[in-house]
Amino acid sequence: MNPYFVIILRSVSVYIFIVVAIRLFGKKELAQLSVFDLVFILLISNSVQNAMVGSDSSLQGGIIAAGALFVINYIVKYFLYRDKWFGRALQGEPVILIHKGKVVLKNLERQQMSLHELEAAVREHGVDSIKEVDLAVLEVDGNVSVLSGDYQHKTVRKRRVHHVLNKTT
Repeated sequence: MNPYFVIILRSVSVYIFIVVAIRLFGKKELAQLSVFDLVFILLISNSVQNAMVGSDSSLQGGIIAAGALFVINYIVKYFLYRDKWFGRALQGEPVILIHKGKVVLKNLERQQMSLHELEAAVREHGVDSIKEVDLAVLEVDGNVSVLSGDYQHKTVRKRRVHHVLNKTT
């Protein structure tokens, strides 16, 4: 078998494994990277490198592995966009965490999110109390969106805050 084809198969296999592992371990981990998460990601990437390229540490082997990852990532994103079932299966669906000032405890527990983490996300949106939140949703990308009584929609993304005004009827 062609050694470069083996690198492609190994790289795609590692990609699929990592995507499935991230899906199984929860989406809240994606948007809220701590120092431990960063170290974990660096170690994971280092540990799977040899699984992708094997003993081939050549420039061509590395480029082929990276190319295979770009291609499989493009294919996955294409199907995420085109096929709603595939998107729900791979990414999940948004989860309501707060509804009309009350925490939806079963959803919070299902997402393995502590009340302290939820309170911090609410404060990051400039809302003082959970009771002031009309709706808080854990989005599929791991971010928490908060709608409060001032009808401003705010999404926190890695220390940057974006404000989007919602239309009122």
